[in-house]
Amino acid sequence: MAHRFAGLALHTWTVDTTPFEAVLIAAKAAGFEAIELRRVDFKRCHERGLSNDAVLALVRDSGLKVSAVGTEYGWTFAARDDRERLFASLEEACTNAVALDCGTVMSGIGPGAASFEEAVANVRRAGEIAARHGLRLALEYQFQHPIVSSLDILRDLVGRAGQPTVGLLLDAYHLQRGGRPGRGFDDVPGSEIFCVQYSDVPDAPPVSVPPTDRLPPGKGVVRWSDLLQSLADKGYRGYLSYEAPNPAHWARDAAGVAREGVQTTRDALDRAFEG
Repeated sequence: MAHRFAGLALHTWTVDTTPFEAVLIAAKAAGFEAIELRRVDFKRCHERGLSNDAVLALVRDSGLKVSAVGTEYGWTFAARDDRERLFASLEEACTNAVALDCGTVMSGIGPGAASFEEAVANVRRAGEIAARHGLRLALEYQFQHPIVSSLDILRDLVGRAGQPTVGLLLDAYHLQRGGRPGRGFDDVPGSEIFCVQYSDVPDAPPVSVPPTDRLPPGKGVVRWSDLLQSLADKGYRGYLSYEAPNPAHWARDAAGVAREGVQTTRDALDRAFEG
């Protein structure tokens, strides 16, 4: 257990170029308690000829818990023509989450041309889908998104939907880049926070959209003690998911990247809660 939290999870984007089976082995060996799965992880395995049941079996056999299962982005602002396909993808993600004894599905906002009011209705419907499966849905804002670029906008969107099964995914990277560093989310009630992802932020402008310049804790400018203490104070007891996509990580052995992630995170936790 990672101090006051459920444990550490490895987000598979961190080691994106590594075959799925090797990712699971590296995460377990490094000391991660869980894995965060993306829709693309299932898609790539299916393209290799693995059935969905075979992918689920790989995850179960790894001995790792699953912190969250990702769905295809874009349903939030989806126009009518694409909406049903994207909600069908969400149904699939929910089914996989239940099969893996995972209580949370996550989604970024993604592209789309619908109005904000239509997005509110889409979030409400997505929450109803999650509820039918007995799950929670965590939504993540991205500081580079053309509409939902801040924590305040995301909270407004979720609040207007009024669906209790939908909450926030907070990402240390986007909090830092989006003007909410350290304890900058102290105004957010703990009950609204469903998931947490993290990585450090370089002292330089982002290099891409989406940003792939993410670093291990302690290698950038994030004030980790403030952030972790605020989460603990709010009663957040879920997983901390290490999402650090970076070409430098993709060029290295996944086992080494995973070990570095665990060690730097434990160091940050020790500093935050020493004594």
